[in-house]
Amino acid sequence: MTDLHSSGAATGTGVRSRPRAVLPALCATQITSWGIVYYAFPVLLPHLTAATGWSTNATTAAFSLAILVSALAGIPIGRTLDRRGPRAVMTAGSALGTLALLVIAAAPNLAVFTLGWVLAGVAMAATFYPPAFAALTRWWGPDRVRALTTVTLAGGLASTVFAPLTATLAEHLGWRSTYAVLAVILAVVTIPAHALALRAPWPAAPPPPPAEKRTPVPRSRPFVVLAVAFTLSSFSMYAVVMGIIPLLTERGATPSEAAWALGLGGAGQTLGRTLYGSLSARTSVTTRTASLIALGGATTAALAFVPGPVPLLIVLSVAAGIVRGNLTLLQATAVSDRWGTADYGRLSALLGAPAHIAAALAPWAAAALAGPLGGQARLFAVLAIAALLAAALSTAGRPRSPGDSADRA
Repeated sequence: MTDLHSSGAATGTGVRSRPRAVLPALCATQITSWGIVYYAFPVLLPHLTAATGWSTNATTAAFSLAILVSALAGIPIGRTLDRRGPRAVMTAGSALGTLALLVIAAAPNLAVFTLGWVLAGVAMAATFYPPAFAALTRWWGPDRVRALTTVTLAGGLASTVFAPLTATLAEHLGWRSTYAVLAVILAVVTIPAHALALRAPWPAAPPPPPAEKRTPVPRSRPFVVLAVAFTLSSFSMYAVVMGIIPLLTERGATPSEAAWALGLGGAGQTLGRTLYGSLSARTSVTTRTASLIALGGATTAALAFVPGPVPLLIVLSVAAGIVRGNLTLLQATAVSDRWGTADYGRLSALLGAPAHIAAALAPWAAAALAGPLGGQARLFAVLAIAALLAAALSTAGRPRSPGDSADRA
C-alpha cells in the first residue's frame, strides 16, 4: 500500500511505503530531542546546583537514573513499535518529554526533580535513536543504512545547536526558565513532526524464520554473547569520552586544549558515520563488528600509552571519535544484519539495554577506578583491554545459519 506522499520498493510482502516526510522529520526531531532532553543538562548543571544548593552528585544521579529508565522502558516500547509503528509512540514520547522538562523546571526539591528525570527517561526511550531506527529499518528495508546514517549525522548536530543556545538562555533567564523555554521548543518542533510525518501505513512485519528446533533469539548464544560484547564496548567507549579531558590535563594540556580534543573527537564521530555505508557494503557482519570494536580498543590503548605531544593526542582523540561514529551505526544494524527485521524494535531494545546501562554507569565507575589504578593512563589501559575482550567475544555473535542473516525486510 502506498499513498500520494510515498515512494515504493517491492519486497517479499508487497510494496514498502517510504513516506518522504519521515527522514527530514526524524532528522529535525532527533536534533531537538537530543539537544534539549540530553545535552542541555551538563550546560545547566552548574547553574542549577548554584541556585538550589543541591549537590552535583545528587543531580547527576537523577540524570543517570533517566538513562537507566530509558534502557528498561525501551523493551516494552520496542514491542509496541513492532506492532503499531512509531507515530503514537514518538508523539506520546514528545508530549511526555515536554511534561518532564516542565516538572524539572518547577521542581521545589530534589525528589520532584528526580521524578521529572524518571519521566524524561521514558520519553528518551520513546523519542531517541532506537524508535527512529525501528521506523527507518521497517520503512527503508534493504536501503536502511543510508537512512540510518542520515539521521545519525543530523543527531550529531544536537550539541552544536543546543549547547550554545542553552548557555545563552541560562545567562539571561536562569536554569528554571531556560528549561521552560526548551520545553516549549521541544513541544513545538517534535509533537507535530511526529504526529504528522509518521502517518504512513506501517508495513507488515516480514515473516520470522521457522520456529522448529530453534532457540528463541534473545536466549540464543550468539545474541547473549553479542549483548555482552556491546556492553563491554559501550562501557569502554563512554568512559573514554568522560576521561579524555582529565587524561590530557594529566599530560600537560591546558583545559582549553583538552576541551578542543573532546570537541574535535565529536567532529570525528560525525565523519565516522559517513564511512559506515561503504564499510557495510565491503565487509561481513562478523568481521565488521569485531574490527570496529577492536579499533575502539586500539585507539584507547594509544591514548593510554602515547605520552604526547598534545597535538598527537588530539589526533588520537579524533581517531577514537571516528570509531565511535561507526559503532553507533554498527549497533543500529546489529539485529537486522543477523536476525532480519521481523522483531527489530523488541530485539534491538533487548540487545541494547545492557549497553545503555553500562553507558550510564561508565562515568561514575571510571572516576572511581582512576584513583586506585593510579591515574587516567592506567584506567585507559584497562578500558582498552575491556574493548579488545569485547572484540574477541563479538566473533561468537554470528548468525546460526546463512538464512539467519538474510534481510527479511
